[in-house]
Amino acid sequence: MTTGTEFSGAVGLVLARPARLLGVEPFFMEFIAGIEERLAERGLSVLLHVVGTQEAEIAAYRRWAAQGLVDTVVVVNRTVDDKRLPVLRELGLPAVLVGAGSDDAGDAADGGGPGMPAVRTDDAGPVREALAHLLDLGHRRIARVSGPAALLHTRARTAALVEGCREVGVEPVVVEGDYSDEAGARLTEELLRRPEPPTAILYDNDVMAVAGLGAAQRMGVSVPDRLSLIAWDDSTMCRLASPPLTTMSVDVHQYGVLVAESVLELVDGRPVAERWSPTARCVPRGSTARCTVPSATA
Repeated sequence: MTTGTEFSGAVGLVLARPARLLGVEPFFMEFIAGIEERLAERGLSVLLHVVGTQEAEIAAYRRWAAQGLVDTVVVVNRTVDDKRLPVLRELGLPAVLVGAGSDDAGDAADGGGPGMPAVRTDDAGPVREALAHLLDLGHRRIARVSGPAALLHTRARTAALVEGCREVGVEPVVVEGDYSDEAGARLTEELLRRPEPPTAILYDNDVMAVAGLGAAQRMGVSVPDRLSLIAWDDSTMCRLASPPLTTMSVDVHQYGVLVAESVLELVDGRPVAERWSPTARCVPRGSTARCTVPSATA
């Protein structure tokens, strides 16, 4: 952490993802708005950099550290064997981790050393809630269109779905997407062309879910009469869809505010309180209904 005349007044955030997705996926824009709202009260700003790979993200951290451009960074989209955290420690660049689970604060998983402060997320609980909603409606052929499998939160959600389905004798189908509308449409079409297509699909974000809804409608599959859909994040596009999408609703703006609170404590050199992101809650709307397909029973 820099002080005095070395204080940059900036918090770094690197997004390693296709830049085109930022124009269609509301999550990060709302998340960043929450961070900036809280930081602005202290005269701090967010330095946002969009890159294509985690290696490019690491290169950005090295440049920022060498030039003193940021006082701390916010690390999102934790991955298996994440290479970023050892580099941040090597650079002495303070960081707040976003989305770490209850047993992961960035210590054992990245080669040891003291853990970094984190705003943690319960990824498993909301999946179990979504699954319970579908099971209560009689669905037994259940699929999930996930985000990239290397992400820790993707793995946590998949594990929760598989475990929950196993407990009731159901075998879910999980296919990997990239959060884009193209992936949502293509994977939904592939699922619906299976010999025994799912009667319910859970998506890892709202963009893929809305695209999946469009794909189902083009194929003549009625939602929710023949297919129930659940989105994640609950942006405006979910509420404007026809039918409106049932979602795992998250207060993304408040999520950003909580991350900013941890950043401010870190910048000030104070102990960083343990925080949890707002929990996703199931909001039933018009895209889920009782299963009426006889062959869908287990």
